[in-house]
Amino acid sequence: MTGPDATQSSVRIDSGPNMQDVKQSSVGELVREVTQDLTKLLTQELELAKVEVKAEAKKAGKTGAAFGGAGAAGYFAVLFASLTLMFALANLFDSITWAALAVTVLWAIVGAVLFSKAKKQAKELNPKPEVTVQTLKEDAQWAKTRSS
Repeated sequence: MTGPDATQSSVRIDSGPNMQDVKQSSVGELVREVTQDLTKLLTQELELAKVEVKAEAKKAGKTGAAFGGAGAAGYFAVLFASLTLMFALANLFDSITWAALAVTVLWAIVGAVLFSKAKKQAKELNPKPEVTVQTLKEDAQWAKTRSS
C-alpha cells in the first residue's frame, strides 16, 4: 500500500494490543512475566541438554559394549586360532617355540590394528550438547538486544 493507509497501518502495528498491555501493567507484573519467561526458557534449555547428553551417552554405551564384545570374541578367537596355527607351524619348523613366537607376533599385529580402529571410533564421540550451546548463545544474544 501507498499513501495515508500505509502510514496508518504501521502506526497500528506499533501501538497494537501488546503495547497497551505493557502500558497497563505494573512494573511488578512485568518483572514477574519476564521471570516466568526466563524460567520457562531455562527449563527448556535444560531439557534440551538432557536429551542431547542422553543420546551421546547411549552412543557411548553402545560403543563400549561393542568394545567389550569384540574383546571377548577376540580373546577366544585368538586362543583357538593361535593353538591351531602354533601346532601347524610346529610341524613345519620342527620347533614349538618358534611356532609360538610367530603366532604371538601375528596376533600382536592384529591387536594393534583393532585398537587403532577402536580409538578412532572413540574420538568421534561428542559429549558436548552442541544444540544446547548454540541455543544458549542465541538466547544470550536475544537478551542483549532485548535489554538495549
